[in-house]
Amino acid sequence: QVQLVESGGGLVQPGGSLRLSCAVSGNIFSVSAMGWYRQTAGKERELVATITTNKITDYGDSVKGRFTISRDNAKNTVYLQMNRLKPEDTAVYYCNAKFPDENDDWGQGIQVTVSS
Repeated sequence: QVQLVESGGGLVQPGGSLRLSCAVSGNIFSVSAMGWYRQTAGKERELVATITTNKITDYGDSVKGRFTISRDNAKNTVYLQMNRLKPEDTAVYYCNAKFPDENDDWGQGIQVTVSS
């Protein structure tokens, strides 16, 4: 089990950028992959990006080319750099840790609002 704490959300204008951070503590060596997901009211949580321990990445179709996931193993932190933000990127963003047995841990979520 790990503990995940997100930071860096807020309000940004369309076309702007934000960087989310996820600080990881606990049994980090048991984690097989980290990721970001997002959710808006009335919709299912959707994949934004994932990154494995070998730094292999995957992205949801709606964010490819605009968002970049990265990790700093020395700081036990995962980042999500979000560029060219659109109003439809508005959501609560959740940090996720996945384990080899397919169980998950989740952060508390952080609001990102893209609006003029």
